[in-house]
Amino acid sequence: MSLFQRIKNVFTGQSKQEEEKVSREEAELSEEQPVDEVKPAEKEKIIEIEEDASQEEDQTERFVSTAVEEKEDIQEEIEEVKRFDRGLDKSSKSLKRRINELLANFRYIDEEFFEDIENMLIESDVGFEATLEISDILREEAKIENVRTMEDAEELIVKTLVDIYENSIPPYEGVHLNEEGLSVLLFVGVNGVGKTTTIAKLAHQYIEEGKKVVLAAGDTFRAGAIEQLHVWGDRVGADVVSSEIGGDPAAVVFDGIKQAKETGADILMVDTAGRLQNKKNLMLELEKMHRVIQKELPEAPQEVLLVLDATTGQNALIQAKEFKQTTDVTGIVLTKMDGTAKGGIIIAIGKELGLPVKFVGFGEKMEDLRPFDADNFAYGLFSDLIEETV
Repeated sequence: MSLFQRIKNVFTGQSKQEEEKVSREEAELSEEQPVDEVKPAEKEKIIEIEEDASQEEDQTERFVSTAVEEKEDIQEEIEEVKRFDRGLDKSSKSLKRRINELLANFRYIDEEFFEDIENMLIESDVGFEATLEISDILREEAKIENVRTMEDAEELIVKTLVDIYENSIPPYEGVHLNEEGLSVLLFVGVNGVGKTTTIAKLAHQYIEEGKKVVLAAGDTFRAGAIEQLHVWGDRVGADVVSSEIGGDPAAVVFDGIKQAKETGADILMVDTAGRLQNKKNLMLELEKMHRVIQKELPEAPQEVLLVLDATTGQNALIQAKEFKQTTDVTGIVLTKMDGTAKGGIIIAIGKELGLPVKFVGFGEKMEDLRPFDADNFAYGLFSDLIEETV
């Protein structure tokens, strides 16, 4: 017996009793006299009973269906929380260890204590601006709360970290797509951060949703980049538009838009070169590609996603600042979160860049690229700390 049927039986127990009651009443009426001799009033009663039973059955069906859907949604939400919890395990344990080490020799609140906190936060990639803000808040709150014990100090640190996180993260808006035509997603970032694999994972997810995706190999300076995108395109079932090594990236984008239109694609994803972010000619190439896109599709690109490697810490933040100055970045994709023990980078991104994080990567599998969820991320990063203070 299917799960749906088993649940249905539980919820329809009362309805079956009503149906049995109706059947008995109908039988009694049938035994009293032939149907053709039943009085009009009795016929109306039979009809009314049948209609009530039918309505009750319809309501039960809808209730069961809703209950099953809600249960599936809850199970998916639980699994998503677990993904974030597993992916942030290193960062969470590292943050907990650093705070425990900080408090191990706690005596009282003094200037040296706050300097140790600042060092700990910098080492956790929280960022300079966020570190100073957290330190200032801790100083003020320590006076107000009259913090004296190690337990009070720990609780204050954790609470302040969570508050800063909550206030630093821009609201998540999801990925903006053109619902009435072709959407263009432009991916930028230095070499080695995982741009190409991120494109493949996201393409796979959209294809699973029934969308047609075309990939454009705009990184024409590296033979490996073109080949890699073709391999991924074959794996996920997406067409790939490319040129010879050293070709014009803007021309590849133009061809990609043309093919996407001709084949009725929903999304065009564009890979770009990833040489060092301070190379002027790289930024000029990005600007040229952007102009070509807007000439063909004035409202595109819908997103310019900057891919950052979380394991590079403050270097990733420097990259982000450089790209933000020269490119109209709309969101961040933070990869390799499972490989870093410094989850504070998410606070630095929110506080110093003001850019929304669109996706986080927790591994190599297709499903390991997850839409960013602030609550799930906070749970994964801070749960061990909060549990310890309870």
